[in-house]
Amino acid sequence: MRLAAPNYDTFEHASAWAAAHRAAGYGAADPLLEPDASDATVASYVEAARRADLIIAEVGAWSNPINPDPTKAAAAREKSIRHLDLAERLGARCCVNIAGSRNPDKWDGPHATNFDADTFDLIVQSVRAIVDAVKPRRTCYALETMPWIFPSSPDEYLALIRAIDRPAFAVHLDPVNMINCPARAYRTGDFIRECFAKLGPYIRSCHAKDIALRPDLTLHLDECRPGTGLLDYDTFLREAAKLDPDTPVALEHLPPPEYPVAAAHLRAVAARHGLSFR
Repeated sequence: MRLAAPNYDTFEHASAWAAAHRAAGYGAADPLLEPDASDATVASYVEAARRADLIIAEVGAWSNPINPDPTKAAAAREKSIRHLDLAERLGARCCVNIAGSRNPDKWDGPHATNFDADTFDLIVQSVRAIVDAVKPRRTCYALETMPWIFPSSPDEYLALIRAIDRPAFAVHLDPVNMINCPARAYRTGDFIRECFAKLGPYIRSCHAKDIALRPDLTLHLDECRPGTGLLDYDTFLREAAKLDPDTPVALEHLPPPEYPVAAAHLRAVAARHGLSFR
């Protein structure tokens, strides 16, 4: 496993970027380059990562390829294509986006038609268009799991894999984003085992967060720092350790001072099981 966390500092050289992540104890990192980065710049990050034994984890293509506005949807698909191409140039583990949403006002928000069969077909078409435009050989395009759009369960992800039918389409696993009811919240170990059993061969990267169920009506599930919620990290890390050893486990959505605390928690859990992060 490769532990990762974001670093939004500005680095003059790729070597400084790599050194900063290694000094913090991380074995995977995101270079935060834009698709118009020159070949020389991309090459410098690839070489700096190699020298530091860093894995380039993911390139984010955050956008809404199924926006109900056709012009906005086309722009989102083009953005995803350009970022997938950047991931290919970098040799990143994956280029990740969400499927999108039919919500016209919030690109990643809920909508009454998000789970319709027509929306599923739109996702299949958009992912095929993005992957076919790049035809990546070194990276994959993946959809981050979400609570209110496909894929919100391992079975929905498997259905997308079969329908999209592209070897370059893979899995980005964020189990917290699929914990959308008390039954899953209180049985996260069982749910995590199901995720890895069904999706393990396709997983290219994971997000590491936690989730808390608040005692407020009607239902409130809140993201929180790893170690402060209900997620069974003993099971999560034991299962992740069975994957390709270069699989990133990436922290996210924390204030900068909390990343070392979260990283220490994950390392302590891993150590309980004789595991470690590279």
